[in-house]
Amino acid sequence: MTGTPVKPPTPRHKPLRSGAHGDCTPPDPPVCPCPRVRGTLDPRFPLVGAVNVSLLTVLGLALVVAILLFIIVAARRRASRRHREIRQLLDAADALEARLRTARSEIEAVAGDHIDDPVHDALREMLRQRLWLREHGDTASVDELQQVRGSIVDARSRIEQQLDRIERARVPVV
Repeated sequence: MTGTPVKPPTPRHKPLRSGAHGDCTPPDPPVCPCPRVRGTLDPRFPLVGAVNVSLLTVLGLALVVAILLFIIVAARRRASRRHREIRQLLDAADALEARLRTARSEIEAVAGDHIDDPVHDALREMLRQRLWLREHGDTASVDELQQVRGSIVDARSRIEQQLDRIERARVPVV
């Protein structure tokens, strides 16, 4: 036994290793298989819970932003529709008033100053509608504004018909 060294006997079972380096440190936690999250898992925050909370937070914020955008767009659209109706109403009123003034001068040219002035009543009605618009225009619905504009357009068409009759009466019959 003097010449050859004796090898220690090989154990039948390998010793259990606790850590990554064979020492008694606790094993490394599992690595996250998710490609976005690198590193190790913290047992206090499981992956499923962390992803769900993050995902729900992002989805919740996105939903809030979408609702706010919808409200803003709807309000602007309503305001622009209302503004458009008021502008069309005022344009129709201006056109009718201009036509009424022209009609008054044509009627006076044909019949003179001694007739009943039908244009006077129409101008008075126009003034009444403008006063209504000034008082109630801010609170009036779009439907109410459309009704007022419709009555102005109807009044203008009636004036046009009366002026056409006057014009036909002025033309000598051949």
